[in-house]
Amino acid sequence: MSVRHVEEAALDWVSTHRDGFVLGEDALAADGQVNRTWKPLGELAQVCASVSACTVPSDPVHARVSELLEFAWQQTRRGELFPLMQSLEPFATYPLEVYAAFASAGHRHAGYEASAAVVARTRGWRLTEQYPTRRLGVVEAERRSGIRPHGPVPQALSRTWLGGLPEPWTFERAAGYALTHVVFHLTEWGRTPQAMPPDLADYLLHWLPPWLDTCLEARMWDLSCELLAVAASLPQPPGAAVLEDAWQRLAAAQHASGALPEEGVMQDAAADGPAAGQDPYAFTDCYHSTLMAAFAAALTTARLRDVDHAGQGVPG
Repeated sequence: MSVRHVEEAALDWVSTHRDGFVLGEDALAADGQVNRTWKPLGELAQVCASVSACTVPSDPVHARVSELLEFAWQQTRRGELFPLMQSLEPFATYPLEVYAAFASAGHRHAGYEASAAVVARTRGWRLTEQYPTRRLGVVEAERRSGIRPHGPVPQALSRTWLGGLPEPWTFERAAGYALTHVVFHLTEWGRTPQAMPPDLADYLLHWLPPWLDTCLEARMWDLSCELLAVAASLPQPPGAAVLEDAWQRLAAAQHASGALPEEGVMQDAAADGPAAGQDPYAFTDCYHSTLMAAFAAALTTARLRDVDHAGQGVPG
């Protein structure tokens, strides 16, 4: 099964289930669950923006993700919800992080950017306590939104797990997700592989293959997809054999519907499983990993198309 097939099948599932990304009445509620409202929508926007950027306009995938991105933008009332969110939670960073995904694709709201810039100049904003990787993400979100970053990238990077070049045997799930997002922030979600600092790129080139193998062996499909996206975001990706094996294992875990579970064994339409035509997983159990499969596949396909790997490659 090709990388392209994984991408198209994943996008089929996302398109079919786009109602799962709709913002409900609780999107602006004081007790609303951000992880069930804004987080999925922001992730949809970021993946669609990234896939659109690395896909040629003549490709049908480009039109599909552009349509999904427009759908996501409409959910925000074309940006009108962002000022409302800021008025309710002035020092919450997630509105800006979600907005930055849209801004990177050209969907902007001048009023929100102006008010967000004012808040970003306050001491309260600069001193908000966050995990180092999140801090780096906020700095990047400010830049993508046309706001002067409140701190330098090298300083934020130095405090992250990956930025410290840790002992490779200390890798585990939390570190894995942290390192993937550091790479995404540094490379504009895979758009600029050359922006990776050389020492980090060399470190990942050496250690990413065994980490990826470990995650695939443990059936951690979501993290495996993110690591494959990292592989496609490096100036020099891992060897062809490593990536070919990883994509074959990932493709085998993808359901016929295009859905990919976050982890575990793939369900099928067996007698004790879902009937044919029914969703094999709950939306919350597979939407992120399915988006990441499309994202990683699109980046991989783009590298195959645009970069001479000196004989390296993965199945196209």
